[in-house]
Amino acid sequence: MDGTPACDAVELRVHGVSGVTAERILDHPIVVRVAGDTHAGFFRPRPGSGVAGGATPGVTVEAYHWGSLTAGAAVRSASMLLLLPFMLGNLAIWLRPPGQDRWGLLGVLCRLLAGTLTATFVLAIVGVTLDLIGWQCVPYPGCRASRPYLAWLYTLPPGPRLALLALVPLLALRVVWAIGVRSARAFEGFGPSSAQPPAPGQTEGLEDAGFWHDERTIGWLRQVHVALGVGTLNVSLLAGISPGGVGVSGHIVQFVAAVGLLVFCVVLLCLPVPATTAWTRRLLRSVWAATAGVSVLCLGSAALAGAAPSGSGKLPGYEGAAAGVVAAQGVLLVVLTVVTYARQRTAGAHARHFLRGLGTPIMAASAVSVGAAFTATLVYRTADALDHGDIPDPIRPNASSLGPLEPPVAYWWAALAGLAALLVGAAAASATLLLSRQRRRRLAARVVERDYPNVPAQEQNRLRLVRETIARSRFTEELGPVLIAFLVIASLGLVTVALDLIGIGPTQLAARLGGRGGAPAVVAAYVTDAGVWVISLLVICLMVLGFRAYRSSQTRRVVAVLWDLGTFWPRTVHPFAPPSYAARTVPELAKRVTGLAAHGPVILSGHSHGSVLAAATILQLPPSVLSRVSLLTYGSPLRRTYARLYPAYLGPQTLCDLGERIGWRWRNLWRDTDPISGPIFPGASDAPRSCADPAADDVDIRLRDPRSLTIDPADTVPPPVERHWPYHTQAAYQAAVRELTDRSR
Repeated sequence: MDGTPACDAVELRVHGVSGVTAERILDHPIVVRVAGDTHAGFFRPRPGSGVAGGATPGVTVEAYHWGSLTAGAAVRSASMLLLLPFMLGNLAIWLRPPGQDRWGLLGVLCRLLAGTLTATFVLAIVGVTLDLIGWQCVPYPGCRASRPYLAWLYTLPPGPRLALLALVPLLALRVVWAIGVRSARAFEGFGPSSAQPPAPGQTEGLEDAGFWHDERTIGWLRQVHVALGVGTLNVSLLAGISPGGVGVSGHIVQFVAAVGLLVFCVVLLCLPVPATTAWTRRLLRSVWAATAGVSVLCLGSAALAGAAPSGSGKLPGYEGAAAGVVAAQGVLLVVLTVVTYARQRTAGAHARHFLRGLGTPIMAASAVSVGAAFTATLVYRTADALDHGDIPDPIRPNASSLGPLEPPVAYWWAALAGLAALLVGAAAASATLLLSRQRRRRLAARVVERDYPNVPAQEQNRLRLVRETIARSRFTEELGPVLIAFLVIASLGLVTVALDLIGIGPTQLAARLGGRGGAPAVVAAYVTDAGVWVISLLVICLMVLGFRAYRSSQTRRVVAVLWDLGTFWPRTVHPFAPPSYAARTVPELAKRVTGLAAHGPVILSGHSHGSVLAAATILQLPPSVLSRVSLLTYGSPLRRTYARLYPAYLGPQTLCDLGERIGWRWRNLWRDTDPISGPIFPGASDAPRSCADPAADDVDIRLRDPRSLTIDPADTVPPPVERHWPYHTQAAYQAAVRELTDRSR
């Protein structure tokens, strides 16, 4: 089948998250692909096998299945868990308040935070290889015992040993780079656009040409982040081979070159991404040449170094580097919070109703917290394993002859901050759930009284079930205080890492504050251990989930939900984040809709997150096509979630512009029992009207759910509570398709 429309009107269905099959989208057991490929394709019922479920007479139903982009490949789904901090860091800038980002300050802060994530990643690998293995473990017989895979390193001189182990962080950088590049081959199904992508914070909206093409930005940031990661490794290596000090050991030239490279990378992160010109290409080649030259110089110095490690304590300079990076993250989070809050106060009132405009720092805090959790888990669990099971802690030294391995104290502070944020967040969520219960129940009671005014006594139990379902579906609106509490605790916790810069760890602080006696220090040590173990268990659970995602397609679909929500936006902050699948789906949908519209009306039908893709597609369509395109959304989070989290890109004004583009040929179906969907243009009773055009009042169609509380005489059970799925089985859906088709003709 060549994909040519069999009739003049087409209903193009776009599914939401979780990677449902084309058969389920069409509600038909036999389908064939008419366009696209195995990653993302367009499907229809096989000719002669009947029509799709919920089809409207005279309208051909087609499905766009894009779930394989995030749930199809086992290696991609499993390995992307490694990129979770980078994904969250890239997502932060898109939650910014609306309005122009004057001087690009928010973008600069987000890019600097992204740079610290790369440095943290490299320092974690350095901590395992150069510090724990090469510096602390290998020189001691007790640590090498029963470990022949480490014993051979002892035969190498200290300098060559560290130089050899330094290749592991370089390989890790190459791996995370390769994961994103490999996945992008499937995601970015269309060639690079000639239009330059707008910088986040400076774009006017999703209708801008080149919005979904991030090749230029990623190409630039990738070079900078690789140089930043390699520079972090070079400085750590030089500090390790200079036990008497850099100046004393004669490595001052190499050290200045390595630090200069880091400073230059930080300066590049503070500048806007330049247009691709001959000058920028020469600059990137110079950065590559400088990175390679400094790395060869540092590795060569290490290989020829004659100074032997002292055999006590940590790798020189590593403690300060780890503490400095974590403290810098805390300071950047505080500055980002202040700048974002000050900016949203000058924005319109519509930008201040959710999270007080602090979505960007909250997401940035999540990225930093997850990165710190990964790092602390890797370093401390490795130290625990190398220490033959004795948990390293200066207050409780182990009884072995070698003494405890000593990971950076900064990671103790980070673990405490993570534990505090987790406990405070859980407590805030529980309190919010309890305090908002009565309010949510009152709202649910008003809904059921309006929908079911005369309920028989025997149906009171079912009425209570419906009321509780509606009350639970309203919980997402109450999460604002929980997220803000998490931001405050995470930021303050990371800033306390600055105490490590002056040699004060959690146990030392407790000992000083507790006066005589070691009880406070011991309690602090146990609490810190608990924090590390709790964070470690969470990370281990993620690793198990990644392993199961590799083995199980069902688990892959669960993991894909995270990537569906987190990789919708282009990569404009962190180059190692997973690529945006919308870079393929939006242009591909726009191309398909344009082709179908040449033959007749097209109803772009989006369920859940598919409605977001549909909206983004319409914003990219040329005016010549819009006159024959209509929009049908159902179970849509456009207003309830996306307009609140991403007000600068999918805010109320963008939704109004979207309706005007298609002449208000738009219908949105929603239910009170649906925890995700809601009205696109709420009435005066819910919120101020955001669109001046009265046609916006006709967009939303509320569906009663369940359809009835009593059992139909022709049925044996009462109608189910359908919540988020399905919608296409209801008569209101077919009525909306018929209306939109007639208006498009």
